Amino acid sequence: MYRIGVVGTGFIAKGLVDLLTSHQGYTLAGILTRTNIENRSDFPQNHLLTNSIEDLIDSSDLIVECSGDVIYATDTIDQILKASIPVVTMNSEFHITTGSYFIDKGLVTEAEGDQPGALAILHEEAIDMGFSPLVYGNIKGFLNHSPTIKDMQFWSKKSQISLGMVTSFTDGTKVQIEQALVANGLGAAIVEDGLIGMPYDDMAVGGNILASKAKNIGMPVSDYLLSAKLPAGVFVIVEHEGNQQAAMRYFKMGDGPYYVLERTYHLCHLEILKTIKRVLSGGGVLLDNSPKPRISVATIAKRDLKVGEKIDKGIGSFDVRGIAIRIEDDINHIPIGLMSDVTLRRDVAAGERLSFDDVDLPDSLALRIWREMIKKS
Repeated sequence: MYRIGVVGTGFIAKGLVDLLTSHQGYTLAGILTRTNIENRSDFPQNHLLTNSIEDLIDSSDLIVECSGDVIYATDTIDQILKASIPVVTMNSEFHITTGSYFIDKGLVTEAEGDQPGALAILHEEAIDMGFSPLVYGNIKGFLNHSPTIKDMQFWSKKSQISLGMVTSFTDGTKVQIEQALVANGLGAAIVEDGLIGMPYDDMAVGGNILASKAKNIGMPVSDYLLSAKLPAGVFVIVEHEGNQQAAMRYFKMGDGPYYVLERTYHLCHLEILKTIKRVLSGGGVLLDNSPKPRISVATIAKRDLKVGEKIDKGIGSFDVRGIAIRIEDDINHIPIGLMSDVTLRRDVAAGERLSFDDVDLPDSLALRIWREMIKKS
């Protein structure tokens, strides 16, 4: 019976805890939270809540990190890996900011369930079948770079997920983070800063356009389609080097030369168990940010920011949003995952990209790791 620890008490953590409680083969070891346990009556298995990372490590064979907080996840994963405990995450925000640092420190992998993990599975299947991936595509149903607080509060309540998460989904920060992780982890490029996000309701049409851009670049690309009609899933545009065109036509895959492999769902916490099983059975890493990432997610001002203003958290805020960029193009950009408890040092106009010269950042392990990685890049 494997003992599984959980870090976080949000939407994903709650769903995973519910699943682990009734799943044969696993037992829930504990749930790490930063909240006051005595005031919690809203979480399943409240008696397993703990504020002690040491206690969680001591009682776990594997730990799932799904806090969604870059600074916190960096601290906890650092301690977990030092104890030689494998980590499965649903936290692409962590990976794209500091995840590369931990690749040689122990086993840490993103899980199936969110779009990056789903694309990693499609990638593995495509390679096994002899295909060459050209496009790793996400599907986004709606985009509003500057949603109102009132609208986000409505959708947060309706969806039963945090205001910050709803906002990061809506303003595009989440898809930028996900596709940046996919680009780094699966060896792809981005076509342009902020991705293209073409509005197409047909995966083949939009995907083939992206595939042509990939051929021009000479490597696969990571991007997304914007469509309210397509399913909430992912797709990969592939080609085949072998003489398989007649077979593909028979399989109702079209005339080629590009083909669509699609996955029309991603079930978040329900699929984390598949990655837990993969790791515990020796299957290794599904997806990480690579030892030498080329893509980051920079911070863009949503509104005019004034000197002295404070931003509690960048991801999911109404002050800034994130866009995918090539690190080599702007090594002084601030990754949006580091935008926590910052103070504006000077004015920044709406639409401008923030640099380290624009803000005062509190010291953190995550910040130190980022600076170390940039020096080595």
